[in-house]
Amino acid sequence: MVEIALEHTELSSRELAHKITDEQGVFISESSVYRILKQRDLIPAPNHILISAANEFKDKTQFVHQMWQTDFTYFKIIGWGWYYLSTVLDDYSRYIIHWELCDSMNAEDVKRTVNTAIEKAKLKSKAKPKLLSDNGPCYISSELKTYLKEDMKMKQVHGRPMHPQTQGKIERYHRTMKNVVKLNHFYHPEELIEALGNFVDNYNNRRYHESLQNLTPADVYCGRSERILEKRQQVKIDSLNKRRQLYNQQKLINL
Repeated sequence: MVEIALEHTELSSRELAHKITDEQGVFISESSVYRILKQRDLIPAPNHILISAANEFKDKTQFVHQMWQTDFTYFKIIGWGWYYLSTVLDDYSRYIIHWELCDSMNAEDVKRTVNTAIEKAKLKSKAKPKLLSDNGPCYISSELKTYLKEDMKMKQVHGRPMHPQTQGKIERYHRTMKNVVKLNHFYHPEELIEALGNFVDNYNNRRYHESLQNLTPADVYCGRSERILEKRQQVKIDSLNKRRQLYNQQKLINL
């Protein structure tokens, strides 16, 4: 366990516990991982701050593609100026379906991002999710409203003004992402695009999300949740039974 912790210093004790269960087939509790690492002075200070949303959306989604959240955030590239990241996140799984770096923040950028997300999700000929956004000018424009309603057949939902927690999941994602990506300086858009791609890949496919029962967004998005949770439970039962047997054997030897 210590060797794995040293190889993956970016993981918390919670994430390490589930990584060991999934990849090594051995159950170990989060508290045990923390205790063992603390004894060896291997609990690092976090290199970024995780932001939690203050409140939850009142109507919780029940399945993938029931509702998407979208928002812009911004980056300054040295010598190039401001660039704007447009992201589409699946509300149920928190999976990042599509993102792209734009040099503006208007309705055309939103339309392009949403259209690509629909193509990636293979929903062109299927029912479309609701689209939740804030009340920024690009999201309340008549151009976008017409596009979503008539071309995409998508229902548009806006968060309550002056209450960003309505879009809490994507707000939290953007803040967490920026706290990591902005640790570096970027001198060309391609450098930022590469960094963003690496972060999204790790976030979607390898980062255990506490609110998703310590599954990755990809596990939930791709429908692997039940199988993984059942396997974890079986690993836990087998590990505890084996430890009990070893303990009883040791007691007999001592007698």
